[in-house]
Amino acid sequence: MAGPARGNITINVEECKGCGLCVESCPPKCLDLAPEISHYGVHPARYSGHDCTGCGICFYCCPEPGAITVYRLAAPPKGAVPVAAGGEHAAAL
Repeated sequence: MAGPARGNITINVEECKGCGLCVESCPPKCLDLAPEISHYGVHPARYSGHDCTGCGICFYCCPEPGAITVYRLAAPPKGAVPVAAGGEHAAAL
């Protein structure tokens, strides 16, 4: 994926039951199941730390309320639009 991440994900290991629905549904594939086992005896989901788009698909497909929280990061400020000579905008295509 090009560019910086546009989102961030936190996963509550106490709520995650390791079903893997979020892992399968994540478009940028930034989630996986942890190799370590939680105290419930399952492999909880974990965020790789990069490439999240902030789409929220993982949140919506998760059967456990409160297991996944998605944060959409603020977009960086856009630069000034260049103005053509003479103070007019360039012709639209």
